[in-house]
Amino acid sequence: MLPVLPAAAQSAPLSALALLEAFPQGQRIFAITPERRALLNTIRYAEGTWAQGSDLGYRILFGGSVVESLERHPNRVMRTARYASAAAGAYQFMPFTWDMAARALGLSEFHPEAQDQAALFLVQRRGALQLADQGMLTPQLVAKLAPEWASFPTLRGSSFYGQPVKRFADLRRFYDENLSRLRAALKPAEPLQPACEPAASLRCRIDALQTLGPRGRQGA
Repeated sequence: MLPVLPAAAQSAPLSALALLEAFPQGQRIFAITPERRALLNTIRYAEGTWAQGSDLGYRILFGGSVVESLERHPNRVMRTARYASAAAGAYQFMPFTWDMAARALGLSEFHPEAQDQAALFLVQRRGALQLADQGMLTPQLVAKLAPEWASFPTLRGSSFYGQPVKRFADLRRFYDENLSRLRAALKPAEPLQPACEPAASLRCRIDALQTLGPRGRQGA
């Protein structure tokens, strides 16, 4: 999420086309590896849209309200006591940022898969995708993304925009735990060994004792 603006600044003109022309087109489809998914989840955690990993986070507007339709970016300004922002979705896209990513990737809806792709496009745009693919959340990686997501700290530990941020240690802990679970889910299950037949045969009895190990054989 780019910085939220004071309410008085919301009417200032912003050129999404100028932003789009400033950056080259990214690839149209990004693979979702465990390392990239862990980073995406960590961004959601920092932005307050983690929602225990549920798809509800893809519907959250700035301030915590929830939008019903994901046909398009809601582009709805929400206000708090100090700020107003039209940020929306799991990665709190501002409308002009979403338009830039959607046009570059050919996205037509705001559904979860599209939001994931747009977030990775922004990671690539910040020159951080290779760092993300190394499977380590480093201060350098987080700092590269701090101008994109205000909740990420710079190398000094503060917000790029002077707003509240998540501590790097908290982000790193969340990332490491998340990546560990994602990688474990990809590991193939141990293949089942066919049952030894006939079970009462000497060979099957020896095989059974061997699986018990030395401690099990002591009482055999």
